[in-house]
Amino acid sequence: MKGLKIVTIGGGSSYTPEIVEGFIKRYDELPVRELWLVDIPEGKDKLDTVAGLARRMVREAGVPIGIHTTLDRREALPDADFVTTQLRVGLLDARIRDERIPLSHGYIGQETNGAGGFLKALRTIPVILDIDRDMAELCPQAWLINFTNPSGMVTEAVARYGKNKKVIGLCNVPIGMEMAIAKLLEIDQSRLRIDFAGLNHMVFGLHVYADGVDVTRKVIERIASGELGEVVKNIINIKWIPEFITGLDIIPCPYHRYYFKKDEMLATELEEFTKGETRAELVKQLENQLFELYKDPELKTKPPQLEKRGGAYYSDAACRLISSIYNDKHDIQPVDTVNRGAISGIASDSIVEVSSVITKSGPKPLTMGELPVQANGLVQQIKSFERVTIDAAVSGDYSTALLALTINPLIASDTAAKLLLDEMLEANKDYLPQFKDYFANK
Repeated sequence: MKGLKIVTIGGGSSYTPEIVEGFIKRYDELPVRELWLVDIPEGKDKLDTVAGLARRMVREAGVPIGIHTTLDRREALPDADFVTTQLRVGLLDARIRDERIPLSHGYIGQETNGAGGFLKALRTIPVILDIDRDMAELCPQAWLINFTNPSGMVTEAVARYGKNKKVIGLCNVPIGMEMAIAKLLEIDQSRLRIDFAGLNHMVFGLHVYADGVDVTRKVIERIASGELGEVVKNIINIKWIPEFITGLDIIPCPYHRYYFKKDEMLATELEEFTKGETRAELVKQLENQLFELYKDPELKTKPPQLEKRGGAYYSDAACRLISSIYNDKHDIQPVDTVNRGAISGIASDSIVEVSSVITKSGPKPLTMGELPVQANGLVQQIKSFERVTIDAAVSGDYSTALLALTINPLIASDTAAKLLLDEMLEANKDYLPQFKDYFANK
């Protein structure tokens, strides 16, 4: 058995120890021979630090995984079996701007929702499409497993505009929902199955099964009574109004608070903004603390502090997905994949987040039919926003970008959208080469 070659782009990320741990604990079923960690020159110090910890982890575990580093992804990609992407164009300073600029005008500032997620997509999609082109040349057989946010839009950009159709997106939100609901029911997560359907950060749990028995009604009642604990670290767990959850009659994800509890979420964010404590700024502090830990030559395992990051369990989900593809497991996992009719009313070539059977030829999404009417309208609006945003990210067309931001329900005003767009484009000028004509004509 020759073993697998896996390339992680954004290898200097603080999440990398989690993916290393995931490969170590699955080594018997997923024989990784080489793990290549790729980053950019600005991330070299973090890359070296993470690689040092990764090497200590595999030595401690006694598994023969070779850890390689490079600042040139073309050196890493040839003959790769899987490529994972966990990159942040513009680094955390760009995320801070994504959150602070909208908040300075009284709009929600968040990494993947509203204007912040929109700008992150504009920066990220051209880079992902460049990676896709390199993969088509150097490892055309490889699967691209993306957990770069906004994951749904980034994945759809590759599916619609890229050369490589072997692309899957991942999000830790469904996994967090599974963990929280299993804890609520006091059962092991392996005994639980949830039918997920929707979009990335806009996914609903339609049905919940414990040992094959439908317990959806029981779970909804307990969520309505405020019993569900924290799902993800990066979203404040504001309690839902019980009658709202009862009326909704399906299970929302934490990100739905930005739409169904917009006033409370905005008030909380504005309070943090005035203190200089936006989520992005807190993450930057946490990152610094994590990398100080990673430098310790005595550290040989993933530190528990990593679970404080909002994206905890992304990397383990990636390892689980890779193993299921490699081993043709036919298990069911929630992934971001091409719709192909799984959710009625959404374009066949769009990416949806849906429970899927995972096979060696990729995800086979379960047919969910039409979303419940109480969810369908918002999902359709966000999908319109996503598709137009992707088109703007590829074309660099200002009018398309303005339209996309106006469609977003957290903006919903062409005047506000123009104010935010102009300021955020200027702040991101160095990362938006596709908008060169707009900047030249200013």
